[in-house]
Amino acid sequence: MKITALKTFAVAPRWLFLKIETDAGISGWGEPVLEGHAETLAAKCAELGDFLIGNDPLRIEDIWQMIYRNGCYRGGPVLMSALSGVDMALWDIKGKHHGVPVHDLLGGRVRDRIRSYCWIGGDRPQNLVESARALQEKGYDACKMNVCEELQIVARHHEVDVIVRRVAELREAVGADMDFALDFHGRVHAPMAKILLKELEPFRPLFVEDAVVPEQMDTLADLSRSTTIPLCTGERLHSRYAFKQVFEKRAASVINPDVSHAGGISEMVRIGHWAEAYDVALAPHCPLGPITLAASLQVDALCHNAFIQEQSLGMHYNQGADMNDYLMPESQLVCSDGYLDIPKGPGLGIELNEDFIIAQAKIGHRWRAPVWRHKDGSIAEW
Repeated sequence: MKITALKTFAVAPRWLFLKIETDAGISGWGEPVLEGHAETLAAKCAELGDFLIGNDPLRIEDIWQMIYRNGCYRGGPVLMSALSGVDMALWDIKGKHHGVPVHDLLGGRVRDRIRSYCWIGGDRPQNLVESARALQEKGYDACKMNVCEELQIVARHHEVDVIVRRVAELREAVGADMDFALDFHGRVHAPMAKILLKELEPFRPLFVEDAVVPEQMDTLADLSRSTTIPLCTGERLHSRYAFKQVFEKRAASVINPDVSHAGGISEMVRIGHWAEAYDVALAPHCPLGPITLAASLQVDALCHNAFIQEQSLGMHYNQGADMNDYLMPESQLVCSDGYLDIPKGPGLGIELNEDFIIAQAKIGHRWRAPVWRHKDGSIAEW
């Protein structure tokens, strides 16, 4: 079997799908997305086609190493997101070739389903109580929210009080029956992070994500030692080599790598198993499309330390199309009683609606991250 073509599809709301075709008539799908950079990733996938066409798609690790090591410059969000999409598609092909799900090719599943959570509140947190109660009615017992808007490197204590009051109201409304994770999203800097974490401890969040940006790994390690809240990092780290300092510095007790950014299924499984050696929990990041979620669920099936899975159904970004719109009815990813089943069909275990994908790709998208500014006119973290 040989690879014959790589085709990309930029589709609403902000995703990029990749189809790898073979001369055996078997195709695989991946999601080489980097939010806000779909055109860049499409160009990178086209470049990779120069190396991949004519290769055996079943030699996944050899192809992974070729893409990663060839050309001197390794890693980074663009290369690793493109590699991620290729890796997913190759595993999809291999599973279909053998007639088994990806997790069966990698040792077999350790679970049948996994707990899942949805987003509430949007970029700037609002309608939190209403949104959380709506999720509870659908059977969810976990959610995640952005905890704050723009914060200066040293913020006013009044702004801290607003955040604390917001979280307190949510906890009072949902009680102890619903967990919520809090995403600082890199908006909180070191001078305020310790203060804010201390104030939020009584509300027992499931974890706090990106308490500071990952470039501040020493600070994150210090914060982990100073708070009772589990701290999480990983969505902006792009390979096992980036996670090395997380583990060695004991910087986080939860990691959330993204299968579309961190090297695909191959690398995610390596990262997940490595985390287990440090007793670090795995909560894969996935505010993306159905291919990324299906690939994440294959990872969840293989990593004993995976405990919860993010997914984007109904997320505030999903304008123009939602996750299941791209799947055939019989393979839609549905959360039941707060859990997602591990797909058991061949490959990634999903069947895509290719006609809908082609139609949406003709419309395309030019999604960009918003530009935020502080009151003094300086750029703020989004």
